[in-house]
Amino acid sequence: MSSGGPRIEDIEDIAIEVRERLWPFAIDESEAIDRHWDKLRAKNPRLFNGRVFLNFERREETVGVRRTLRGAAAAVDYKAFLAWRDFGFPDSNVRNCFAMAALRSADGAFLLGRMNDLTANSGKIYFPAGTPDPSDVRDGALDLEGSVSRELLEETGLGADEVDFAPGWTVVFEGPRIACMKLTRSRLRAAEIEARFQAFIALQAEPELVALHPVFSVCDLDEERMPDFTLRYLRHALERYRAS
Repeated sequence: MSSGGPRIEDIEDIAIEVRERLWPFAIDESEAIDRHWDKLRAKNPRLFNGRVFLNFERREETVGVRRTLRGAAAAVDYKAFLAWRDFGFPDSNVRNCFAMAALRSADGAFLLGRMNDLTANSGKIYFPAGTPDPSDVRDGALDLEGSVSRELLEETGLGADEVDFAPGWTVVFEGPRIACMKLTRSRLRAAEIEARFQAFIALQAEPELVALHPVFSVCDLDEERMPDFTLRYLRHALERYRAS
């Protein structure tokens, strides 16, 4: 796979196998990882050191007109993942490959959420998403579409039966991140989705998202709080759907 600059690709299928693998970074930097984790926990005791999957191998295959992203992922401690991220991604072979629900309302807005201050991504604005965890494993592979459905429900209250998932993926390759965007069309208008969301989080003591951020045009982009890969996707998608 090309190691060039950021790019966006339309991919029909994603097949990421789950394998057992030791991560040299986690072993060699274990003391630094523990110190970093202690600092993070001192600021936010609610952080939990579970297991998440990082991508260690990847390639793109094309058969006819159908493109597939294939690869392999292994489970690592969440604290090691955060240290890898916060230390500047020192293992250049590893990628954080994750799926996001690119939620679009019936009146054409993309709906993103602002992260609760209690999370590791405080104040950032993302689509519903999460780094894959053991609940996303099906038959020895990562079920990224299932991850999209789960995160959408957990973070917004919208069930898979209330939206339409477009076929295929739009994948943003950007440095250590591979953001797999699944266009998720709602039958509700943006204001109706926001009302549903507010009623949903009102029932939670510590919701992961605390507000929705509608994006109807590039004027609604938040350059400070949206990650670069999110901004890149939104500009691409807004242009695509404006022209269609």
